[in-house]
Amino acid sequence: MNETTLTVLEGRKTFFIVPDTSLLPESYLEDYMARGYETYIIEDDRSCPLDKKIESIITVFSDSILFFYIDSEVPGIVWADYIKDLQKRHGSNVLIGVLYAKRNSSKEKQSLEKYYLFDVGIQCGCISLEYQKEKNFGLIDKVMYANQASGRRKNIRAVCEGATKVLFTYHKKQYSAQIADISLSHFSCSLYENLYIPLYEKVSNINVELSGMHFVTDGILLLERTLDDKSLYVFVFVRKSDGQQGLEWDIKQRLSEKIYQMVTEKVKSILHLIFMEMGRNPNGNERKSFTPEDLKRLL
Repeated sequence: MNETTLTVLEGRKTFFIVPDTSLLPESYLEDYMARGYETYIIEDDRSCPLDKKIESIITVFSDSILFFYIDSEVPGIVWADYIKDLQKRHGSNVLIGVLYAKRNSSKEKQSLEKYYLFDVGIQCGCISLEYQKEKNFGLIDKVMYANQASGRRKNIRAVCEGATKVLFTYHKKQYSAQIADISLSHFSCSLYENLYIPLYEKVSNINVELSGMHFVTDGILLLERTLDDKSLYVFVFVRKSDGQQGLEWDIKQRLSEKIYQMVTEKVKSILHLIFMEMGRNPNGNERKSFTPEDLKRLL
């Protein structure tokens, strides 16, 4: 398993299990990533039984939150029993939340919440979704914030491979570097030559080329460290318009889309690999989940 894959597996992820996409559209996921939450939707399909998908997610992506939409009907699964068993078997190693469509009866709502919060003991709450989907973005955002769905990171970073580079000039010397990773707040790059720039020095007109995307920004050199035979340099983005940390609004929007694409494509490919492997496993009734060790053998 290469370093990029290991990096992808790290970091807290939130999985919405069989949600009603009329209440929680997939378009919300990109907006959540811009707020620091890495989120995915898991559907029930023929590639792999849903219970095995969930067990595999728990073992492969160990730092995860699972939100179950309990109004979805999945053959063979009774949510009240399934979630109770899942919580009992995994205990504090699994973080579970429950989503459900708004109930007309307050008594039914109280009974439902009592069962999952107190009898089952889930940790991430019960969220009553509104029929107006616009309200649900904020409801779920608040719950993810309360449950620290972003983990320890303030911004999600994309590990870069292939056609990515930065070009800039400092004191009449031009530098070209491969981008190692990038987020909405900073990027890191590696050079084989020494970069003679003092820490906290501002560099103007940094040209960034990122898998078909190009933009120009300013930056401040924040950190320098040695990595194998190269030096790694971390720059914080600075807006050209006012000199404040960050990116211009239009650049931030485009970069947010690109980071979402880069990060989720890798995770989705891993999920696809896991689910297909579990689905075609000849002893599928015996094998409960897919482990990181299984992933190492395949990648």
